[in-house]
Amino acid sequence: MKTVIKVGGMMCEHCAMHVKNGLKELKGVESVDVSLKDKKATLTSKVAISEKDIVKAIENAGYRFEGYGE
Repeated sequence: MKTVIKVGGMMCEHCAMHVKNGLKELKGVESVDVSLKDKKATLTSKVAISEKDIVKAIENAGYRFEGYGE
């Protein structure tokens, strides 16, 4: 499953790395790609990841969940 997430507050590659590492820790996640330019993270997982878990991972990394993207 592929999920595109809008992430607020990222300003540099270091920020993108924090988001990527936080999302990679979620159970079932196979890969995460973060685009600083587009302010989006693309998550590939074996199973559906709950919005609650996604929001928590992003907020724990210090950033904002701003919904889903394309």
